[in-house]
Amino acid sequence: MNAPAPSPLTHVVYHILLALTGDPRHGYGIIKDVATDTDGAVEIEAGTLYAAIKRLRDDGWIAEVAAPAGADARRRYYTITAEGRRVLEAESMRLAGMVELARRARILS
Repeated sequence: MNAPAPSPLTHVVYHILLALTGDPRHGYGIIKDVATDTDGAVEIEAGTLYAAIKRLRDDGWIAEVAAPAGADARRRYYTITAEGRRVLEAESMRLAGMVELARRARILS
């Protein structure tokens, strides 16, 4: 079931979707990628992550996939779906618009 995208997405959902644009990831891999990509500014707790993963799967924005070759098959791996990518792109465009407003207001250069 595809749910309409709320606007704006929570920062946790945005970062999870962003982390899944590459290769499939397991939960701990998502947590590590987000921390690395944000230089530690965003740290997602395991309970928060898995609750979000459940909602994202239910909404059809991510899907569970088979473990990649050579990966630990005991872990659950996830990837972003076409709908999830559409939602992520829409949110990224919204955020880019906000940054442009800040530039015009000379808040950012």
